Amino acid sequence: MKKILVVLIFLVGTVGFSQNKNAKLSLEVDGVCEMCKKRIETACIKTKGVKSAVWNVKTHELKVVYDENKTNLNTIKKSIVAVGHDTVGMKASDEAYNKLHGCCKYRDEIVRNDHKN
Repeated sequence: MKKILVVLIFLVGTVGFSQNKNAKLSLEVDGVCEMCKKRIETACIKTKGVKSAVWNVKTHELKVVYDENKTNLNTIKKSIVAVGHDTVGMKASDEAYNKLHGCCKYRDEIVRNDHKN
């Protein structure tokens, strides 16, 4: 009886620890400032299954940790473009983009150049 119990505990423990459902991704997201950073990260965090999101203002790289049983890359991208930011392979609608603050209009070359300083 003890042997069976030990084997069962071992099997349950092994199965429980082998299911790593967290995935990591990195993608480019357009933006220019700290307001963009807050908006992009908040949109990601509000997406069910996203555990962390960090966007780098200088490199435009977004790093996300998410539960792949609850969400996926496409859903995360949809959340980002919904708040007005373009991602690789998915562009924000003009309506969403036009709602951005004037300083966040990353498609405007003048605004991009202003943020380089």
